[in-house]
This record gives sequence, structure tokens and C-alpha cells, in this order.
Amino acid sequence: MRYRDRKPSDAPPSRRKMDSILAAAILVLETLVLATMWGPQPAGWLWVGSQIDYQTGNVALGLLAAFAGMVTTIMLTLSIAMRLDRAWKLVRRAAGHDQKDGALERIFVVSMVIGGTLFAGWLLVIEGPGPSFSPSQ
Repeated sequence: MRYRDRKPSDAPPSRRKMDSILAAAILVLETLVLATMWGPQPAGWLWVGSQIDYQTGNVALGLLAAFAGMVTTIMLTLSIAMRLDRAWKLVRRAAGHDQKDGALERIFVVSMVIGGTLFAGWLLVIEGPGPSFSPSQ
């Protein structure tokens, strides 16, 4: 892809300011969309799977529904995030920044690290493995 050179005077400062605000809003939305992949989406699909298991009495069907639902919504979430990232790059360029790379990869990795750390903290500290690490008195 070729990017044409832009002069800083191509757009009025008020337009560039509005484009910068819009770019920041798109970036926040993209971050929130990606953050749902590490908590709300899996929890929701595990609940759906548990309800299917309860209603049908078939554990395999509940697991299949939860897994298929998670994979589907994660793919849709990534598709939405990719579109938001493309829009973010275009708006950043319109704001006068030399934006060639997106922020999707960085946001994904940071949200994965934060989500994994929160999950590990919940698993090891709040729920805990039980009395094997801290025997009860």
C-alpha cells in the first residue's frame, strides 16, 4: 500500500482536533471490544453451556455449545476489532499523523496479559487451590 505525503496544512486545525478526538474514541472502543474476550464472553458461554447441560442432561452437548459459541464470538470480536483498527488508522491519518501501523496487536497482547494476570490472581488467591498451600487451622 502506498501512502501519499500530506502537508500539515491540508486540513484546518479544528478539523484535525476533531479527527484526533474521534481517533481516541475509536481506540477506546477497540480496547473495550478486545477486553470482552478475556472475561465476559467466555463466562457467558460457559453459563449457556451449563444451562444446556442442565436442560438436556448431556454434558457433551453443553461443552460443544459453549466451545462453538466462544469460538464464534471470538472470531466476530476479532473481525470487529480489525475494522475498528482500520478506521482508527484512517482517522489518525486524517488528523495529520503519519499512521501506517495499527494498534490492534498491542491492544490484544496487553489485554491478554491483563486478563491472564487477573485470572491467575483470582484462581490462586481468591478461589485458591484449597488447603494444599495454606492449611486451615
